[in-house]
Amino acid sequence: MAFVIRAGRTNKTTADMYTAGGAFTGRQNGIAISGDYLSAASFLGIAGAIALSGYDGFLYSVGFLVAWLVALLLVAELLRNTGRFTMADVLAFRMRERPVRTAAATSTLVVSFFYLLAQMAGAGGLVALLLNITDRTGQSIVIAVVGVLMITYVLIGGMKGTTYVQIIKAVLLIAGAALMSVWVLANYGMNFSDLLGAGAEAGASLEPGAKYGLTDMSKLDFVSLALALVLGTAGLPHILMRFYTVPTAKEARKSVVWAIGLIGVFYLFTLTLGYGAAALVGPERIAASPGGANSAAPLLAYELGGTLLLGIISAVAFATILAVVAGLTITASASFAHDIYASVIHKGNAPAGAEVRVARISAVVVGVVAIGGGIAANGQNIAFLVALAFAVAASANLPTILYSLFWKRFNTRGCLWSIYGGLIITLTLIAFSPAVSGSPTSMFPNADWQLFPLSNPGLISIPASFLLGYLGTITSKEHLENKAAEMEVRSLTGAGAEKVALKH
Repeated sequence: MAFVIRAGRTNKTTADMYTAGGAFTGRQNGIAISGDYLSAASFLGIAGAIALSGYDGFLYSVGFLVAWLVALLLVAELLRNTGRFTMADVLAFRMRERPVRTAAATSTLVVSFFYLLAQMAGAGGLVALLLNITDRTGQSIVIAVVGVLMITYVLIGGMKGTTYVQIIKAVLLIAGAALMSVWVLANYGMNFSDLLGAGAEAGASLEPGAKYGLTDMSKLDFVSLALALVLGTAGLPHILMRFYTVPTAKEARKSVVWAIGLIGVFYLFTLTLGYGAAALVGPERIAASPGGANSAAPLLAYELGGTLLLGIISAVAFATILAVVAGLTITASASFAHDIYASVIHKGNAPAGAEVRVARISAVVVGVVAIGGGIAANGQNIAFLVALAFAVAASANLPTILYSLFWKRFNTRGCLWSIYGGLIITLTLIAFSPAVSGSPTSMFPNADWQLFPLSNPGLISIPASFLLGYLGTITSKEHLENKAAEMEVRSLTGAGAEKVALKH
């Protein structure tokens, strides 16, 4: 909070609020990206998934890490070179501005909402475990407190304050995971093979199939999840927005390289933490505790170092949740204020200072909605909830971004069909999937309106969105090749990006 207050004093312009004035180096931004990306799903959800199902749980780590290669090779530099604030700026550059901005802002808000659900659910489970709060009312109060803190961070510090929070949290999280990993290995004579064997004996299988099974349908479900994880990162609005906090495309590339290194190291730690939790705590105890699978890492900390280590690791996990929800909130509020209020309602001529004021009001509204959603999703595995957010990002955002950057014929109708079509298909399939109803692990276990057999819709929704973008484009007579050529030059060279940033 001290860093946030200090950073908040320097927030004078719209660029300061949204992108910290592009003042961070590649290394600083890379650490902040890892802080933004290593969410409660990474620390609490994946450790729990590995502890309960072993090999299949670790596939979340693999998917989340490999996804960064897509972001590095296809998206990071080109987006930075367009010199904008939000994803909608890139899409609207060569399209009819108002409908495209509205669609992109809608998609940003939906993805941010799903991601926020996961973080809030993690907060409820974590503090429920710490304070032994077993009733849902007490856990709901905890989630509300997290939401209020998050809103405070964003209102005071803007992007600069949020970035400092993410840097501090990344250092704490990776250091905490490293400490626990070494401690777990020390229990097995620093022999990783012995640790895996002990975890497998306890129930964390070393073979595929413990979580997804080995039927044809479960294999399809796994492929669907993998597609969503690998393609979703490059479409996450709060990750894309981080590329604008550095001054050049070179620094954007450098920040992704730093992020990949730190995230990769952390995900190796999750393997040790997951199998360590299975071996030392036991899957039955984890599943029965407040917070369920999300309690694996805190319970392991208690097993290793008692109350002191539990307190430290829980504090790190709490900081993790705060940092990520702050990043998501600022992205959602910036999208509404910049894309809807300033660009659509006021057609780029918003009164001086009004855009930042609307962004702050939006942050409060987003925070309140997130609190309500988090209370409803309390108890769900947060790695799974984040996978749904990735499915929406990969279906609604990534196709339009790639088409905009690489296909000159792409036009407004294609963009709208791809975004809205991807959103509608993904949300519909999720609503009628086993994730929501029809099984004991569903959000509504006592109801059954399941019609779609896969828990993650990525296998259907991602190709469908690409197809809709293509069909929308070729059925429209709109040709925007001249604007596309200008965007291509800018995205590859950065020419004009600084001018655009200054104008904003």
